Amino acid sequence: MEDSSSLNRHRQSLAKSQSRKTNKQHVRSMADSSAMETFTEEHDYSMEEGDSEMWNTFSNNYRQVQSVLDQNRLLIQQVNENHQLRTHNSMVQNVALIQELNDNISKVASLYSDFNTDFSTMVHLRKNGV
Repeated sequence: MEDSSSLNRHRQSLAKSQSRKTNKQHVRSMADSSAMETFTEEHDYSMEEGDSEMWNTFSNNYRQVQSVLDQNRLLIQQVNENHQLRTHNSMVQNVALIQELNDNISKVASLYSDFNTDFSTMVHLRKNGV
């Protein structure tokens, strides 16, 4: 029973994080738009059709990475809390939480790899005038 209540606390923490994350994503989106406008104004940079798509792709990739990193932060907090309890159930739960952390780290590596591929493709297309 204690194991399921710990898991419920973990889920509640993640739900609260999702709510905060939605607000943070809105703020980041506004900041991304503002940064783009500032960059184009300060550098007299004329945006081409593909540039907007490129910035949106980069922005989306970074948001995805940040989302996973935020989730990892919560998982690590839960692992630390469980570790301090030093009960059998909390240690068992930590195994699952650490496996989830490991999966998330793989996701971040994959997202950065995708980002690198997207960036290389866009630069190549831009160089060739496509």
